[in-house]
Amino acid sequence: MKAHIGAIISVLIPVVMSCSGNVEQPQLGTRTAPILEKKGLQFKDLNRNGKLDAYEDWRLSPEKRAEDLLSQMNIDEKIGFMIISQINMGSSGNDPRGGGRGTVTSELNEEDVVSNRNMFTGLASEESINVSGTTKGIKERNLRHFILRANAPARVMAEWANNVQAVAEDTRLGIPAIFASNPRNHVAVDNSMGLNVGNSYFTQWPGTLGLAAANDPELVYEFAKSAASEWVACGIRKGYMYQLDLSTEPRWSRIEGTFGEDADRVSEIAVQLVKGFQGETLGPNSVALTMKHFPGGGPEMKGWDSHYDFGKNLVYPGEMFDYHIKPFKAAVDAGVSGIMPYYARPHETEYEEVGSAYNYGLLTTLLRETLGFKGLVNSDTGPINNMPWGVEDLSIQERYAKAVAAGTDLFSGGADIANLKATYDAGMITDEQIDRSVRRLLVEKFSLGLFENPYVDPDNAEKTANCPEYRAMAETAFRKSIVLMKNEGGALPLKAGTKIYFERMDSRSAGNHTPVLPEDNTWGVEFVDSPDKADAVVLWLFPGAGGGFLGGGGGAAPISNLLSANSMDIKYINALAAKKPTTVIVNCSKPWVLNELSDKASRSQIATFGTTLPAVMDVLTGKFNPTGKMPFALPSSQEAVENNKEDVPGSMEAEGYALIPCGFGMSY
Repeated sequence: MKAHIGAIISVLIPVVMSCSGNVEQPQLGTRTAPILEKKGLQFKDLNRNGKLDAYEDWRLSPEKRAEDLLSQMNIDEKIGFMIISQINMGSSGNDPRGGGRGTVTSELNEEDVVSNRNMFTGLASEESINVSGTTKGIKERNLRHFILRANAPARVMAEWANNVQAVAEDTRLGIPAIFASNPRNHVAVDNSMGLNVGNSYFTQWPGTLGLAAANDPELVYEFAKSAASEWVACGIRKGYMYQLDLSTEPRWSRIEGTFGEDADRVSEIAVQLVKGFQGETLGPNSVALTMKHFPGGGPEMKGWDSHYDFGKNLVYPGEMFDYHIKPFKAAVDAGVSGIMPYYARPHETEYEEVGSAYNYGLLTTLLRETLGFKGLVNSDTGPINNMPWGVEDLSIQERYAKAVAAGTDLFSGGADIANLKATYDAGMITDEQIDRSVRRLLVEKFSLGLFENPYVDPDNAEKTANCPEYRAMAETAFRKSIVLMKNEGGALPLKAGTKIYFERMDSRSAGNHTPVLPEDNTWGVEFVDSPDKADAVVLWLFPGAGGGFLGGGGGAAPISNLLSANSMDIKYINALAAKKPTTVIVNCSKPWVLNELSDKASRSQIATFGTTLPAVMDVLTGKFNPTGKMPFALPSSQEAVENNKEDVPGSMEAEGYALIPCGFGMSY
């Protein structure tokens, strides 16, 4: 039986008997590959040779299938399999919600994007293809791993994913594609690449710090399980998430994507995320996670980020290297599918001072041999061309060779396979090394069921994404993520009938003091349009973190955690607090220093981590009694920030470091 070209053929057969016992026929999805029938069972003839190859036989283990397919792949197919490239949707690039050039479509983008500029520093590097045209990438460059950063409605995303899979199916071996994404389910102030894709069409939950603040492992599991169903419904099967980095260095700009400083709490969260997204084992309903950034990007020297030369060192003045490994050990034990190393190099440790993607001691000795990791290692974006810390003097081919020898399986940051192929042709990478990496990548794909059915139902995608059931779960999480830090004199909860002036302050509204006046007021208080009319003032602060990869060094200004240095008008806040009882709410995308606030502005304080106005109002008015706990310590001063030990959590810093300790949170 042959599939009709241009339509998805899905074959679903109930449990049937075979000579080996009960076997459950999986659903098969095909557009061009013929269907083979064997003893009442059906299989896809992906290489169209008229017989059932081992890699087409879903009854066999992923390992056996991978071995057979590996034997049929040529070197160009294997090399292409080791590159993961960004992929665009349609010709417009991105959705307006994500800051792109227009609404995406389900069409394929067939234009190559060629660049010789470092995306972070703007400096020239070797010219290469950053984004491949879809058909050329699959059919000519043998690419099968793609990073999807675009935002689009669920139906459009599902239709587009199906169109890409149809191109992949129509190749010599019919190997399906897989799409990876950064997180799509969180409210985040900083939507920079690597942290979050922005305000997506999926159910929005608290930021990752907010999930940690909720202090509820079961809630994390329910989040992960529901989010996975949205991703799978739209055809996204790999997650570049989550950050298991510990926020021990308060100046680091990527703290918003972490779960805080407490290694034990983050370890428990890691386990629940793996269970929720992947399930007990990888299968057709799983999203394979790639957790990051091994061995933990938290202890960046002075908070400088390793996207830049001045931030290339991980330092351990408190000798707490093992503390940062804890969450990764938990994830490995839970069965996480992938690990992503960071660009930074361990400084003055027992390990070679080279970036993690090049570091044999970290990736092979520690991660694989000591921790027992069996999955795949996926480099972060651009360690070969842009962030080659510790191996700057090596050629491009020498860098590839060192990274492969260290244990890196999949390279992110471009779509050009020429340099990796040249490295192989020069004898600098062996067939055994190539096969080792491709085997791991194939096992993941077979385990996910993509060879049986990579296609998704757009109707189901539309029905699943942001459905009422998931929104209701997220609403509870928003409220549980809020932390009451201070409540002197019982200023909160606000009493019924209180006239409040509510203002949201962020870097974009500097000097523009616009009141929040909700149309749907269900809280029994009255919102007024000026402080003079109010009984109480509520100020919700969103300090400007400056972007996910920025911060100090190289002649730039020192990193400051002071509110005033991050776009907050302290004089205005303190002046209002001197006139009216004031509650200050601070969105903590990192551990801000609050000691610039006057005593009156410090009487009632709340911390948020990516939540909503209704959730905040429920806490302010007592409709929800706050239960959240701080995921990190708030430093007592900028001096404390600058004197901290980068690898030491705030709870273990010297006495006097913390204004608000990690784990603290009040209730009414």
